[in-house]
Amino acid sequence: MFGLSIDHIVILLLAGLFILGPERLPEAARWVAQTVKRARGFAAGTKAQLEAELGPEYQELRKPLQELQSLRIGNPRAAVTRYLLDDTPPAASPAPPPAPAPVPLRANERPPVDPDAT
Repeated sequence: MFGLSIDHIVILLLAGLFILGPERLPEAARWVAQTVKRARGFAAGTKAQLEAELGPEYQELRKPLQELQSLRIGNPRAAVTRYLLDDTPPAASPAPPPAPAPVPLRANERPPVDPDAT
């Protein structure tokens, strides 16, 4: 239920018992249950209305959201594997030219200094 553990639910019930008292707690629990049921019914009705009005376009709209959901819930290792082993090959970029080899300093020679960089 909403990602809460049994311990959290017990703590919430005890807090409700102390705040509302034993007389009003059952009525408050009933009100919360009815409100959640109405919200779920409203969401289901809205979803059905969208599906009816949009038709096949609804599935096209849901596809990116489902991909995001799978990334959020999924395993990070699986997401990286899917990204790296995707069927589409990445665009090939040209390799940068190798940097020239540094020239060693002679004895008692000072290294060049850029006064603007220091």
